[in-house]
Amino acid sequence: MPARRIPGDRAVAPSAAATTAGGRPAFWSRRPVVVVGGLVVPVLLLAAWQWVTASGLVPAYQLPGPVAVWNAAMDLLQRGELGHHVAISTQRVLVGFAIGALIGLAVAAVLGLSRAGDVLLSPMLAAVRAVPSLAWVPLLLLWLKIGEESKLTLIAIGAFFPVYTTVAAALRHVDPHLVEAGRSFGLRGWSLFRTVQLPAVLPSLVSGLRLALAQAWLFLVAAELIASSMGLGFLLTDSQQNGRVDRILLAIVLLALLGTITNGLVGVVEKRLLKRWA
Repeated sequence: MPARRIPGDRAVAPSAAATTAGGRPAFWSRRPVVVVGGLVVPVLLLAAWQWVTASGLVPAYQLPGPVAVWNAAMDLLQRGELGHHVAISTQRVLVGFAIGALIGLAVAAVLGLSRAGDVLLSPMLAAVRAVPSLAWVPLLLLWLKIGEESKLTLIAIGAFFPVYTTVAAALRHVDPHLVEAGRSFGLRGWSLFRTVQLPAVLPSLVSGLRLALAQAWLFLVAAELIASSMGLGFLLTDSQQNGRVDRILLAIVLLALLGTITNGLVGVVEKRLLKRWA
């Protein structure tokens, strides 16, 4: 839709999906509707879960009800184990995510801005990206043993590729006129990248960070399932070995909640960055 002029001589591009004819937010764009609407499906799933277990359609040893999962959470919380598992897993994800994202951004800058770097490194990185996460575990255990280094390295590998792929592709398509304008002001190298090119690909960078964070949680579980004595991945393995389906479901719910919370935090950072640079 073409931009229309309003008093003050500012161009505005209205969106039919976001606003009504009177300029008010559309129904599905209002904040209370967004918040409540986002809770509808989880509440319905929770009600269906409770009904299925309470009616006996599925045996309790296969699918414990929400109350049983809540009781399992309270039991672990009283023992002081639940908070420990959550804190350890969150710390591993955030540290591994930060390492992988920073390295991914650096490699993306090299490949996205250098044709030689793209030709030399892209095929190898494409091949490495195709390796499943669990395939790295034996090698990392052999090289780095079962300490934190192997887990953080695996998580960093998971976070690296989404940032690298999205930012490198975006940098290849930065408007050359924008780059030339920056060079006309004497910007070169790092100063040009930081001042002109990186802000130009900011939406792609944030998208890559969102994907990287989701990948970090996936790779965390892979790391903790194989070699760990604490964390939510360990809780999954230990509960499976002990037949505690309620704790397995608890760990899955916690992973979903933590992933949602961290994704929301990235969204907050995204709004601030776009407000400053866009």
